[in-house]
Amino acid sequence: MADPLALVALALDAAIGWPDRLYAWIGHPVGGFARFLNLAERWGNRPTLSAGVRRGLGVLTIVGLIALTGAVAWGLDQAARALFGRWGWIASAVLAWPALAQRSLYIHIRPVAEALLRGDLSAARRLVARVVGRDTGRLDQAGVSRAVIETLAESFCDGIVAPLFWLLLLGLPGVWMYKAINTADSIIGHKEPRWRAFGWAAARIDDGANWVPARIAGVLLCIAGAGGWAVMKRDARAHASPNAGWPEAAMAGALGVALAGPVAYDGVTQIKPWIGREGRVASPADIVTALQIYARACLMLWIIAGGVAWLA
Repeated sequence: MADPLALVALALDAAIGWPDRLYAWIGHPVGGFARFLNLAERWGNRPTLSAGVRRGLGVLTIVGLIALTGAVAWGLDQAARALFGRWGWIASAVLAWPALAQRSLYIHIRPVAEALLRGDLSAARRLVARVVGRDTGRLDQAGVSRAVIETLAESFCDGIVAPLFWLLLLGLPGVWMYKAINTADSIIGHKEPRWRAFGWAAARIDDGANWVPARIAGVLLCIAGAGGWAVMKRDARAHASPNAGWPEAAMAGALGVALAGPVAYDGVTQIKPWIGREGRVASPADIVTALQIYARACLMLWIIAGGVAWLA
């Protein structure tokens, strides 16, 4: 049996998450990625540079970030195993733990459902604004429910399935290289004119890094939700992202609700296709059910991680 590094990292994340005190003390590793990217963006994405030059500098930025992250993570992993010998994998599991987000996602989503269930729409809007990028000030109960369910489904891939996939495949360097890629996509991988050239490589690499995990996430949500296969198969590609549609369509189908559709960003409404268009309007009770599906899907990841360790 190989060392259960991934299983221990999952257990630490589920039990502890990333505590507020620890965050206040040292921040979070992705904060370092963000600072690097913001500095690189100010230097390499100046409007005085041509689009071709900005695209080239964006490629150098993301490749440099991935290489540096992988090298540092590999060095820490080797140091842990040299220092602690056969128990070095435990130190590596601790180093991998912050890259996962099972507990964090749950504790950010659950209060939204609780606020809606007690009829406090204003509180629900404030809470959902912490986890979504869309305008939340005018969302009704259904709009808040739909937004938070979509975020839960998509973040199940980005925050748990994909990091775990790369941890199992490439160890500690793999999980942190993925987190660097995903952070870069969230900061510079946008289609707006300002980032389109500079963030092109970050967006494309993130698409590639999530391609397999997104489909795994969709399958797990369908299994955990005892349904959703038909909606996932039909609507997964209706999403603008080549990956986010898979877990979102799976969750829509499992719940029997309609997700996506029109959404407002910065005061501008964007007309997006419905996912699970025949489904009912999302409700607070659907958020609770979605969290139950999410928890069962996470449990399946624990089983997969344990099985990989045993088979290896």
